[in-house]
Amino acid sequence: MTIFNILKRATAVLAIAFTAVAGVQADTPTTRADGVTVIHLDEYNGYFSAKETVAGLKSGEYEFVITNKADKLVGFQIQSLADRETLDMFPLEPGETRTSRVTIGEDGVRFRCPINPTPWYDLDVIKKG
Repeated sequence: MTIFNILKRATAVLAIAFTAVAGVQADTPTTRADGVTVIHLDEYNGYFSAKETVAGLKSGEYEFVITNKADKLVGFQIQSLADRETLDMFPLEPGETRTSRVTIGEDGVRFRCPINPTPWYDLDVIKKG
């Protein structure tokens, strides 16, 4: 593992830890009557912030509502952790909000910005639904 990869992983861990600490008051994700759980993500220059906790998610249907809070074009890419298959990917203009509906399996997912490179955010603590 190169020093770049080590630093990239450490940055991802710190960003998630900061979000977890800062988000102590984070909401629990809402599951609608149709069984879809909604998670709001704000994307800034180089990191994401979750409005709801992303710890302990279960397998099932999810909508990730992503808002570009950066002052430039960014993007959203979400992949299956099991096989790295891209489940959804799109650009976001400044201030734009888009929704990504995906099915999360037992292995979980990971997401990042492919335009303004951010570390992968692994959601691999998925519990069987």
